[in-house]
Amino acid sequence: MYFFLLSVRKTLQAVFIFCILCLVTSSGFCQDNNDPINIEADRMVSQEKQNSVVFMGNVNASQGKMTIRTDKMTIYYRTDKSQKNQQMDRMVCIGKVKITQENWLGTGDRMEYFANIRKVVLSGNAKTWQGQNMVSGKTITYYIDEKRSEVDRDKTATGDGKKQQRVRATIIPNSGKKK
Repeated sequence: MYFFLLSVRKTLQAVFIFCILCLVTSSGFCQDNNDPINIEADRMVSQEKQNSVVFMGNVNASQGKMTIRTDKMTIYYRTDKSQKNQQMDRMVCIGKVKITQENWLGTGDRMEYFANIRKVVLSGNAKTWQGQNMVSGKTITYYIDEKRSEVDRDKTATGDGKKQQRVRATIIPNSGKKK
């Protein structure tokens, strides 16, 4: 009887992990929704009471041409009223966040993705590059459906006499032209 319960438990865990991966796929975060999502980490913890799954240690998540690397990734999900369908609510990545997709790169200390409003917030020494062009600030917010971004500076005063950091951009003329 013990071995039967153990195998049922492992099967349920595998089904739960598969459901979480389906949540990320159905969220529309990546453009290639039909591509499989692969997540690797040193550790994973499922927190059913908090409706979340946490991946910790050298997290590497990829789908299609997009890759996210971070120290810790937490996926929060919600269950619909029928209790049959789960959808990703938001994703939070903390520590050495690096997002790549083709010739686009984003880095920061933290990234949050809000699925219902399709918004990505990269914060903490946030920087993005498209080819050789670069933008940096304290926070970079990208509205996916609007294809609109906002970059904010650090508005907190520093007590050590340093000036507040401003938004910075480096634009290389003709960097998008093929030679």
